[in-house]
Order: sequence, then structure tokens, then C-alpha cells
Amino acid sequence: MEFNFSEEQRLLKDSANSFLEEFSSSERIREAMQSELGFNQEVWKKIAKEMGWLGILIPEKYGGLELSWIELVALQEEMGRNLFCSPFHSTTCLGSVSILEAGTEEQKSKYLPKVVNGDLLITLACLEDNGDWGPDGINTIYKKVGKDFLINGVKRYVPYGHCSDVILVAARQEGTEGKEGISLFLTETGDSNLKKEKLTTMDQTRPQAEITLNNLKLSNKSLLGSEGQGWDLLTKVRTLGALGLTAEQVGGSQKCLDMTCQYVLEREQFDRKIGSFQAVKHRLADMMVLVESARSAVYYAGCIATKNNSELEEVVSIAKSYCSEAYFKCASDSIQLHGGIGFTWEFDVHLYFKRAKSSEIYLGNPQIHKDKIARLLGI
Repeated sequence: MEFNFSEEQRLLKDSANSFLEEFSSSERIREAMQSELGFNQEVWKKIAKEMGWLGILIPEKYGGLELSWIELVALQEEMGRNLFCSPFHSTTCLGSVSILEAGTEEQKSKYLPKVVNGDLLITLACLEDNGDWGPDGINTIYKKVGKDFLINGVKRYVPYGHCSDVILVAARQEGTEGKEGISLFLTETGDSNLKKEKLTTMDQTRPQAEITLNNLKLSNKSLLGSEGQGWDLLTKVRTLGALGLTAEQVGGSQKCLDMTCQYVLEREQFDRKIGSFQAVKHRLADMMVLVESARSAVYYAGCIATKNNSELEEVVSIAKSYCSEAYFKCASDSIQLHGGIGFTWEFDVHLYFKRAKSSEIYLGNPQIHKDKIARLLGI
């Protein structure tokens, strides 16, 4: 398979890197971390209006660019490299994707143009206190009241849930279990029966929230896809979301390698650059192998997603399990090779380390995806 980017795709990567070097610098990252929203609204409008990134997958008739997952992977790799603080992943890879996959024409016309213009933030709320990514982990309940739905439950670890305008909520019909009876609802956050609370988390570059639904009443227009058949849709959305996340992990891994190479060629010990020591060279070589292998896995998965091939779940799980371990290993080794200064707040290495750990867990840790690969292969 040809993994070389076209000229247009290379231009997208280059322009993204130039933009993010300016608007996702170390200072900008720290400003976003300390803000209530967790991102800069002016920069968000720029990526919508000037760069067009929010419409990368959205069809032209809704104002989007109608590009493919290959372009999105290329873009998110640069975002991961520059540790871009924004709800791009949740809005694009989870929110827009879910509407594109199963939304009615009315839902697409209502929400997608607003996403393209940067006027609507969407996120996914599926995980609960139990931390179970399987169907049994969904304990939020809904029941039918005439043509409407009444939802009760608590969702946790919802990315940018504290500031999203629409939350895609996974709930099950009262009395059902397993994969049966699960539905997805597009929930607008203005209702007083929906409460949002920002959580204190390790990774401040990607804030999370707790969402409480207390007798929240929704019309049947809020239902995404078919009632009671939401598990397959949720699996598809989370699979594509994991693909976007793996691209970020590759970019972050590459940045850890780049920062470490730069440091060891500056730091001197025993009248020599520490990068000249063989033990240091070996660790850098190991990091490079991890980065390049992870990149190959992600690029292949991006090609499969573009073709909507039946291999999608398998190749994304391969990429997610490998990239999670590779990113965490690269970030850990980067801290070690920086020495004592790697632990300090002033250096950015610890920010990548925290992002590596949170990304490792988000949308399924490596063991979950390895188990899925074994199941798909019939092992």
C-alpha cells in the first residue's frame, strides 16, 4: 500500500504545523490549561473560518471540505505533535462522525453547518463510574413516555463536556442488558435537568466533565439511529474516534523524540555531549523504531477508514494498542533522558507524559484492544 502523501496532503500538514507552531506554543498551551474552557475561543474560530479544519469530513453541501480520513489523520498528527488544546477531536472524530454515520437529513442540516462555522461543540458521553467500555458498562437508563424519552444517569470522563453544546449520550432501555436496548441521543445542554461539572484530572490539556441526567426529557427527534440498536453505531463511532486519537499519539511520540534529541545534543557531561554516549543512542534508536512503527499502523488504518473496509475495527485496535504503549514509552524515556530538568514545570516534557497516559486509557487501554483483536481473529 502506498503511504506517501499527495502534494495537497503535504501542504495540509505543512500549513497545519506552521499554524500550530504559532497558536499552540508552550505559552499558549499553558494559557489554555489555566482557562475555564480549556481552549482559546479565538483560535477555535480561526481553525473554523480560516483553516476550514472543522469541516474536514463534512460534505460540501453542509459547508465542509469533504476530505477523507487520510487528511484527518495527517492533521491530527500535527495537533498531537503540538499538543493542541481544543475540542477538535471530540467535535470532529466523535460528534460529526456520529451524525454523518447515522443522522437524519434534518439532524445533519441542523448541526453540521454550525460545526463547520465553529458555533457548535459536540462530545460523546458513554463511560460511567465503572470505567467499563463494554455494553455492560452502560447503566444510564431511558424509558418511553409516549413519543418522548426520559433519561436518568451519570456519565463521567466526558471530554470537553463542561462546555459542549450537544452531548451524544449512550443509554439503555429500562429492563434490558448486554448489547440489547442501547440507544444514542443527541442531547442539547441547555436543559436544567442536565448538569455539567468540570473534573480535576491529571491531563489538563484535555479537560473532562461529569454529566448528570435527572429525568431529562427528550423528543424522538433527539434519537440518533434506530432505537435499541445503538451498540453497533457506538462501536463504529468509538473505533473512528480511536483512529483520530492514534494520529495524535504518533505526533506526540515524534515530538518527544525531537525534544530529546535536541536536549542530548546540548547537554554536556564529562566534557562530552550526552548524545554521544552509546547507551543514550540506543534509547533514542528504540524511540525512533516505536514512532515509525506506530506511524505505519496509523497511516494504514487511515487508508482502511477511507475505504470503509471491513478490517476497520481490527486495524484501529492494532494501532490504538501499539500507539498507546509507544507514546507512553517515548514520553517516559524522554523524561529520563532529560534528567532532573524533565520533571520541572517549565519544560514541556511532563505535559506530553500526562497526555500520553490519558490517551492510553481513553477509548480503551491497550489490553482492551488486544482482547478485541483476539476476538476478531477468533483466538
